[in-house]
Amino acid sequence: MKRVLFAFGVALALGCAGTSFFPGSAARAEQPAAGKEVKLTGTLMCAKCKLKTEGLKSCTNALQVKDGEKTVTYLLDDKGMEEEYHECGKGEKKDVTVVGTVSAKDGKKWVKPSKVDYSKK
Repeated sequence: MKRVLFAFGVALALGCAGTSFFPGSAARAEQPAAGKEVKLTGTLMCAKCKLKTEGLKSCTNALQVKDGEKTVTYLLDDKGMEEEYHECGKGEKKDVTVVGTVSAKDGKKWVKPSKVDYSKK
């Protein structure tokens, strides 16, 4: 009986501590869920001209967001270069907040913006 309780206690302790030993599992939980509206803040730039993103045929807005040590790029599903906030070439806008729905397509992260806030300098 003692062995069973001891084994159960060890299994429970290891199961609870698993997220501490494997930080990747905790980081995945922080990623925005596909299909849910989220608020992202980062640097806005042209994915085609500045980031040289493969597979894009026209200028597309991209928001780069810091996630700890790495940078995550979200392509905006909007009117691209027709948007007033678009920055083509080597330009960029800092501290841009995008509220929208996140999805994934062709191995890239996309956000359909419902609101874009930026400094109009």
